[in-house]
Amino acid sequence: MGTTQLETVPEPKYWHLKTVLTEALDSEFAVGEILPNERELAARFGVARATLRQALEQLELEGRLHRRRGVGTTVAPPRVGVAVGSDEQDWPGALGEAWQTAGSESDVPPAAVARMLETLDGEAVHIVRRTRVSNGLPVAAELLYVPGSSVPDVSGIDNPSGTARGRAVLRELQRLGLEGQDRSVELGSARADDARELDRLPGAPVLVVTTRFFAAGRTAAVSVATYRADTCRLTFGDSGGVEIHHG
Repeated sequence: MGTTQLETVPEPKYWHLKTVLTEALDSEFAVGEILPNERELAARFGVARATLRQALEQLELEGRLHRRRGVGTTVAPPRVGVAVGSDEQDWPGALGEAWQTAGSESDVPPAAVARMLETLDGEAVHIVRRTRVSNGLPVAAELLYVPGSSVPDVSGIDNPSGTARGRAVLRELQRLGLEGQDRSVELGSARADDARELDRLPGAPVLVVTTRFFAAGRTAAVSVATYRADTCRLTFGDSGGVEIHHG
């Protein structure tokens, strides 16, 4: 990282410094490499340490850096790719998928999900919890809501909850003929459960991807997946679909 003095610029100094640091991260540092300490960086760029900290905090928020007490500031790994507008469609749990089943239980879904599934008031559904990890870090958590009518054979399985039950629900979904799916994306804030799963503070920005899966002329399942907002960026393809790409 070469010596660069910041000249007078219209934007705040820390923002301009962030741009300079971003260029250096792209050209001079490898994933996992530890940056020089704050005193060295501040002297090299001719800025106050408070200005440097603001720039580093912004880069951490954007997912470019990891700052850990006792370790230092390291370059973050490449981001995970998540296709939202892809023409490829399959049920959750397809072979080679990056998600891991964390558990399952039977409970009444939120009102918005119940409306999409067209279940009766107070009707319980299968709720499969799944997580997605990249480079040892949690990047997404999902709740998959499946009514009993979509997977009637699961009722014969002994385990009422847990990972085995969740995998059984996913296996039964594969037996249905998938007719299509649609997705929506919105910016939100991490709830307490999401924050715990994603190793973030409550209220941290997240992207919520809601997917409806259609079979036999109805909504057969609904997925609500919460992604860390610092692990993805949105792009719009030629087909008009939306995709989340990382790295």
